[in-house]
Amino acid sequence: MTDPEIKELLLNAKTIAVVGASDKPWRDSGKIMEYLMKSGYVVFPVNPAYKTVLGKTCYPTVHDIPVKPGTIDIVDIFRNPEFVMPVVEDAIAIGARVVWMQLTVVNEEAKKKAEDAGLRVVMDRCILVERKRLIDWV
Repeated sequence: MTDPEIKELLLNAKTIAVVGASDKPWRDSGKIMEYLMKSGYVVFPVNPAYKTVLGKTCYPTVHDIPVKPGTIDIVDIFRNPEFVMPVVEDAIAIGARVVWMQLTVVNEEAKKKAEDAGLRVVMDRCILVERKRLIDWV
């Protein structure tokens, strides 16, 4: 995706599911989730290991988030590449608009599956870095 496309999707998104969210302060997923919340997004943490993250109910999977289909704009993935496909399948099932794979998360098969289902895909990029670079630092 081009910079203008990424900027547009970040400006228009309202809800983000953070898959792999963590309450461990040394984990990027928690820091980035906190930044996204402070930036005005409605954020849903997803991780079967936690009941809550940053005071928000944490869901075992994206599919378990209790919202109507089409409500989640971005599914932001902090998982090893070999665990991405089930997350992409959930994103497709709930009608998400975008799958965002964080830095070092590269899975071409999952990317193709998401794109074939009509989702936009950002891969191997940090949502915090991109938002700061394209929106907050301008």
